Amino acid sequence: MKRIFWVILILLVLQNAAKAQSDSITDFKPTQLILPLSLVTIGAWGVNNGWACTIKNDVRDGMESLRGDCRWHADDYLQYLPTAAHLGLDFIGVKGKHNFKERIAISATSFLAMTAMVRGVKYFSNEKRPDSNATNSFPSGHTATAFMGAELVRMEYGNGYGIGAYAVAASVAFLRIYNDRHWLNDVVAGAGFGILSAKIGYWLLPLNRKIFKLDSKKYVSVLPTYDSYNQSFGIALTYMR
Repeated sequence: MKRIFWVILILLVLQNAAKAQSDSITDFKPTQLILPLSLVTIGAWGVNNGWACTIKNDVRDGMESLRGDCRWHADDYLQYLPTAAHLGLDFIGVKGKHNFKERIAISATSFLAMTAMVRGVKYFSNEKRPDSNATNSFPSGHTATAFMGAELVRMEYGNGYGIGAYAVAASVAFLRIYNDRHWLNDVVAGAGFGILSAKIGYWLLPLNRKIFKLDSKKYVSVLPTYDSYNQSFGIALTYMR
């Protein structure tokens, strides 16, 4: 049964990736929902299902044996690395599909969507964390943040850079379980919410272009200044159109 579970997940990933190659990334296609909603559904199914709970506990026991007394909390920082790459890779010569203003709008919209979904589900799910009595375990917010960034990188810069970003996201998911902060199903659903949030960011880009006039040739620069006469620092704001 465990092998069947992972085979289904791999097939879904491959199907979604193949479809994404032929679709415009800002156009909504129902098939783009297959992967994220499947992950969310599998994760939600694992909250109270007896068979899934057995797997969750087996995974936790295995991680406990692997971890011992050593915990590594790099996941608190690594979760933001893929999103930073989505915003910054263009500045080191990697050609993206959108300019910086559009990438900011995409990232901000994705983050708002991800936060709303994850916080809302946490509030209603009431799943206890494996290491405490806190009832906000499902889904994993760290994992959602990391996979949101990974999917943003993949959609913006292609599968090559996306593989690297997804490797970071997978590391975050692993560490959430390794550090006994989340169950297996928490990170599976977190990945689904993250991927879905990234797609929402791109789907809403045409609307954000109209609302925030992202196509207009307007520039704002903010620079530090120093007044030698008064020996004081300040900020200079320049607006050009």
